[in-house]
Amino acid sequence: MKAKELRDKSKEELTTLLAEKRSSLIALRFDVSARQHKSYSDLKKTRKEIARILTILAEEKSKK
Repeated sequence: MKAKELRDKSKEELTTLLAEKRSSLIALRFDVSARQHKSYSDLKKTRKEIARILTILAEEKSKK
């Protein structure tokens, strides 16, 4: 998801999305370690999405 799309979402939507991404990151880590999931790039993509969400939440917090 692009940063522009994330900025259009409300704070509640972002926190919900953040929780979903964090839980999917945990599941991906287990799958990769058990060799059930072969794409390591999904881990990187999920971590970057989490970072984008956290950055936007921090920007909104600093504006107020």
